[in-house]
Amino acid sequence: MANDRITESTSNHDNLEQLSIKQIIEGINQEDQSVPTAISKELDNIERLIVKATGQLKKGGRLFYMGAGTSGRLGIVDASECPPTFGVDHNLVIGIIAGGDSAIRKAVEFAEDDTHQGWEDLQEYKINSNDFVIGIAASGTTPYVIGALETCQKNNIPTGCIACNPNSPLSKVSDHPIEVLVGPEFVTGSTRMKSGTAQKLVLNMISTACMIQLGRVKGNRMVDMQLSNNKLVDRGTKMVMEGLGVGYEQANKLLNKYGSVRSAIAAKRL
Repeated sequence: MANDRITESTSNHDNLEQLSIKQIIEGINQEDQSVPTAISKELDNIERLIVKATGQLKKGGRLFYMGAGTSGRLGIVDASECPPTFGVDHNLVIGIIAGGDSAIRKAVEFAEDDTHQGWEDLQEYKINSNDFVIGIAASGTTPYVIGALETCQKNNIPTGCIACNPNSPLSKVSDHPIEVLVGPEFVTGSTRMKSGTAQKLVLNMISTACMIQLGRVKGNRMVDMQLSNNKLVDRGTKMVMEGLGVGYEQANKLLNKYGSVRSAIAAKRL
């Protein structure tokens, strides 16, 4: 593998096996602190991507994340958290990983090297020009992701990407590229570290901002969250209390009756 990419460049730290645990974690922490700074330099590009993605969602489209390995898993995590957090349909934000769902837990050999499979995977969802596809690849060179986005462009499906190398092949097939240049990893080439952290933080921005723009947050509250455990029911009850100025017991009854914080508050105010 060529060593001309930032994500593959030699670590700023060496002789790691000779370091104490304290020295190891201090070094990792030192490197991690550079990630938010690197992201701050891409905020304009992140904003442009979110504007486009939100527009697609508002006209009935869906948001797709595509990646291999760590990048694919991060996309799936972000997508899977949208329904419980914001009460949206499971088919609104969709994460796809090279090698299929089994690759979430166990690496599938050479799955990322297939230039055609990404587009074939999108076909299962009847991808169309109302949708928005974001390719995630730290290196920006993953064939599975590049092939998918390249074909999307040929079919007038808007694209974006999150990469950690400049002027990557992935960015060239992205209408809205994001390149977060976090520099060498603590363990050389281990892009699950700083690069993965950067991707996770950017994904947080994308999904959260899109959901706010879609009206899924009121004030600073997750008023459409799914009440899937006791902690969330308690949180929702307190949100109803605050919104209506009622006691805990009444708020809890309203929440159970109407099924969401938004519905409970709206029904009581009628």
